[in-house]
Amino acid sequence: MSARTTPTPARQYRPAPGSAVIGYSIFASRWLQAPLYLGLIVAQAIYVWVFLKELWHLVDGVFIDQEHAFTEADIMLLVLGLIDVVMIANLLIMVIIGGYETFVSRIRVDDHPDQPEWLSHVNANVLKVKLAMAIIGISSIHLLKTFIEVGDLGSPHAENTTGNDYTGEGVMWQVIIHCVFILSALALALIDRMSYHKVAAGEIHDGVAVSIPPAPVEPAAAEPAIDTVRS
Repeated sequence: MSARTTPTPARQYRPAPGSAVIGYSIFASRWLQAPLYLGLIVAQAIYVWVFLKELWHLVDGVFIDQEHAFTEADIMLLVLGLIDVVMIANLLIMVIIGGYETFVSRIRVDDHPDQPEWLSHVNANVLKVKLAMAIIGISSIHLLKTFIEVGDLGSPHAENTTGNDYTGEGVMWQVIIHCVFILSALALALIDRMSYHKVAAGEIHDGVAVSIPPAPVEPAAAEPAIDTVRS
């Protein structure tokens, strides 16, 4: 009768104290990015001040200073400038909140009624796509300003509305760069979509379940009708 052998227990790996300290130090180094996001908050406050100055300039030129009243083109350019500032501020807030949430620490606002919809599933890929869309919007505003100025480009009686000098080649390159921004955003969106894959429980994106389909409800079986016959 052979003797019963007992299985050898698996050897547990215990990290050395030095490697643990190095690992925790590297992990804690993410907090070095916190001052960068605080600096972006200061930059956003500066943009708020710029927006208020431009808004007062618009109000002054339309309602107060009638001697140098703005034309329709001037008002349109100022309004586009205000929209440009707002879109840059939106870009800043996405970088501040999304970047801090993704790379530094989680923001515990799950139960807050004003939590942005995109913050619940933010990650590096989603953040890159949203930033690309914001850059396209900013580029569209600048391109629209150019189109207002170059409507009579080359005409001997052309008036300079924006204060900038444009050439046909410069406008062409501006359109090409805008198209490159659009193609880049489409490529990022396609790459982000390729990271999704279907499973039985729903969709998985970067290892996180993003949607779980409801369980199908089977219709109740119809009861057979019972005909009562009077005798």
